[in-house]
Amino acid sequence: MLYILFGADDYSLNKSLEALKKETGDTALLSTNTSRLDGRQVTLDQLRAVCETLPFLSPKRLVIVTGLLERFDAASKTRSDDWKPLAACIHRVPGSTVLVLVDSKVSRQNPLLKELSTQAVVKSFPALRYSELRQWVGKYTREQGSTMSPQAVDLLSHLVGGNLWVMASEIDKLVLFAPGRRIEEKDVKAVVSDSQQTSVFAMIDALLEFKAGLAGELMHQLLRDGASPAYLLVMLARQARMIVRVRELRNQGRPEAEIRSKFGLASDFVWQKTVEQVGRYPLERIKEFYRRLLATDLAIKTGKYKDDLALDILVAELYRRPDVSISK
Repeated sequence: MLYILFGADDYSLNKSLEALKKETGDTALLSTNTSRLDGRQVTLDQLRAVCETLPFLSPKRLVIVTGLLERFDAASKTRSDDWKPLAACIHRVPGSTVLVLVDSKVSRQNPLLKELSTQAVVKSFPALRYSELRQWVGKYTREQGSTMSPQAVDLLSHLVGGNLWVMASEIDKLVLFAPGRRIEEKDVKAVVSDSQQTSVFAMIDALLEFKAGLAGELMHQLLRDGASPAYLLVMLARQARMIVRVRELRNQGRPEAEIRSKFGLASDFVWQKTVEQVGRYPLERIKEFYRRLLATDLAIKTGKYKDDLALDILVAELYRRPDVSISK
């Protein structure tokens, strides 16, 4: 069976992937029959070997490949016909293997996507528009056994924006803060603050300025406060991308209102901090930072390192790589 999951809403995508895992078979048995591959680098022989391996003591084997479709998107430098052998291999995947291709933003004109769509279950997860975000907030709140006033929904949507990882965490806190009653606007003002976001920004500053000790302290404090390693990686990667994109759009002379609207930056604090980081760090240092984040994410997903250890290694490696000087 072939599944294709793609889109900018990685929260909903990951929830769909978790649901798929539960549908595929017994969790304990499936964990020993699951392989993850980096689709940006995987070779034809590697993909074939993993997909054709028979499951052990289980009717199904799960293979998750991230970034394979992106290799053949319009902006890719990969030769236009390189996708064909991979497509032929995927068409021949045995019935005992459940193959899941996971990607972020992919064009509908992607040749590999078009070729495989006829035999795959395809699910798209685009970033939510504001009206959709408000509906999502209401639905998630009800799923947690509570309700929220329209005014509270509006304020929360403006404060947090479209990152559903953060939004879910904030709603969970609000439900605990207002047990047995409707969540009101005053509750959002009391509970939802920029404190965790501030710590994430401070951690980024420390990492980019080679302050390993401070970065490590901030990271472990966030983990103790309930932030998961996956959440930290998402937030760090999101901010690194934001710095690069805001820099590009400001260099093009785009007005502030247009840039903030494009990224859903309703929070003045997040906007001001992003602008500050755009002006403080050289582009190459940001790119190096982002590359290390991707490598850390891959190390966790492939089982090379446990998530906590992988984050510690990330801090150490960024500290040991002063190949780009910090300049304002």
